[in-house]
Amino acid sequence: METITKLIEFSSEISILEISYLIASILFILGLKKLSHPATARSGNLWAAAGMGAAILFTILFHKKEGEPIGNVIYIVIALAIGSFIGWYSSKKVKMTAMPQMVSIFNGMGGACAALISLMEFPKMQNMLASEGAAHMLGGEGIAILLGLMIGGVSFAGSMIAFGKLDGRIGDFKHPVLRIINLTFLVGLFVALVLILFMKPVEGNNLPIYLFALAALVYGVTFVMPIGGADMPVVISLLNSFTGVAAAMGGFLYGNQAMLTGGILVGSSGTILTILMCKAMNRSLLNVIIGAFGVAGAAGTEDGDKTVKEISLSDAAVLLSYSQKIFIVPGYGLAVAQAQHLCHELDNLLASKGVEVKYAIHPVAGRMPGHMNVLLAEADVPYEKLVEMEDANNEMSNTDVVIVIGANDVVNPAAEDDPSSPIYGMPIIKALDAKNVIVMKRSMAAGYAAIPNNLFYHQKNRMLFGDAKATLQKLVAEIKSL
Repeated sequence: METITKLIEFSSEISILEISYLIASILFILGLKKLSHPATARSGNLWAAAGMGAAILFTILFHKKEGEPIGNVIYIVIALAIGSFIGWYSSKKVKMTAMPQMVSIFNGMGGACAALISLMEFPKMQNMLASEGAAHMLGGEGIAILLGLMIGGVSFAGSMIAFGKLDGRIGDFKHPVLRIINLTFLVGLFVALVLILFMKPVEGNNLPIYLFALAALVYGVTFVMPIGGADMPVVISLLNSFTGVAAAMGGFLYGNQAMLTGGILVGSSGTILTILMCKAMNRSLLNVIIGAFGVAGAAGTEDGDKTVKEISLSDAAVLLSYSQKIFIVPGYGLAVAQAQHLCHELDNLLASKGVEVKYAIHPVAGRMPGHMNVLLAEADVPYEKLVEMEDANNEMSNTDVVIVIGANDVVNPAAEDDPSSPIYGMPIIKALDAKNVIVMKRSMAAGYAAIPNNLFYHQKNRMLFGDAKATLQKLVAEIKSL
């Protein structure tokens, strides 16, 4: 009778744990759905966080292995408290310009966790199989462990390099031979994975798995090192999907539905976003994987008139005030200047004068996917005013003025008319289709892709030099005085 009672109690605890994982998975899905719109994104984030919190809490309370409750609870709680504080403090202190770097670090930590799980579980599996006299390690558990280690290691190392590049601490290392190196590493990793699976398990023989982990880390470095410039948003979304897949491997390994669902959601959404980014950059996914893009030579410059025409604040104020339709093209420079609130003030001021103002959003503007959407949402710009690139291009011929604030590569006509340019073939916002163009920049310096921009010299364009925040402040004051 006592045995039956314990069995019932154990079964009920397992049921509660499984139900909690199901609820957590539902909250993940609903949270992700809400993240698709700025108006519900905050609540979506909280819903997903509640799901993760519930999964952690119920695991601590109800998870049992061989009938024994989970141990080291005090250490788990301390680790959770430290990690939560670091995450909260970092999110409070990070500047909008440094948000891509923060995303890279957090994403890399997820990959590192998945890789460490695999490094911890592989020796256990190998020792168990060795004691049973197994001839090989081929099986679902072995595949999940090795894939989690490989993908997590690549995600961690790649994310750290991406952080260094975005933060200006690591430069680009571009050479055509890296195509061969990266492809060789990729093939070598899969060959090594197969060899380890068919290797006879020997207790304590952990050298192969450590070498495999090291190879994954090296590939993560060589994969991201040659990539730079306007291609970085694609890399960030791809590494994000890698972390999700690595986490899903952990879910398979432990039979944890919440971990599996979370990993699948991150992996699939990251993959979809990567494909969209590739389309926006006119790149193939294969080229992203082998790190082949972003290695072309510098773009040539067109012959002809290279005269730069400037516009005064008063002339710009008059032109904007008497226009009927204006598009603002935001870029990374807007984030650097922290001028999004002044940009929205200009938008409202012009709207009060009867001018229709919209924002043309390029998919890869900024340093990560959605960077400009987040930046403008912070300034309470209505989401309806944010127009995607294709729709904005369809309206350009009826636009009086395009104001380019801190953007460069996403409006560079070299993508359409210069075959020697690294961004040739990349869809751009066709600012030159409008009647007038005003570019706000500090100087004539090239953008993140480090290539010249002939838009600056076009007869339709006028340059308004200066810090974006200071310039917008003066421009708003000038318009108010008219």
